[in-house]
Amino acid sequence: MGSAEVVVVPRNFQLLDELESAEHGKTDLNISYGLAQPDDITLSNWQCSIIGPIGSIIEGRIISLLLHCGSDYPQRPPEFQFQTKLNFPFIASDGKVTSSFKLKWNSKMNLEGKMNIEGALSQLRRELAKSEYRKLQQPAEGTCY
Repeated sequence: MGSAEVVVVPRNFQLLDELESAEHGKTDLNISYGLAQPDDITLSNWQCSIIGPIGSIIEGRIISLLLHCGSDYPQRPPEFQFQTKLNFPFIASDGKVTSSFKLKWNSKMNLEGKMNIEGALSQLRRELAKSEYRKLQQPAEGTCY
């Protein structure tokens, strides 16, 4: 028996597929994402929104953030930068997500067979919903970095 052949999908094909899914509403309705600049031919910079999870300190708020997919995406996860100011231990004073947020990232597996932007944003949303953060004082709604 031979070994299984591994097919590596080029970065831009992966990102184009993700963009198409987002544009056609084939994503979790609690998150949204699209290119930050429509002429970004490298598909690197994404404008994202997360609706604050039910039961969380930020329930119902629209949280804005930027996401950057480097040249090694999807082998390496994207980088997050919040635009909406929040007080969580994994968000630095400049809005960047710190290494204390342990994104579960495996470039080979998620429900569809790969990790992707939607999966990363969903994990971040679940983190924002954790009960241990319910008592954290939050900046006024609409405050930005």
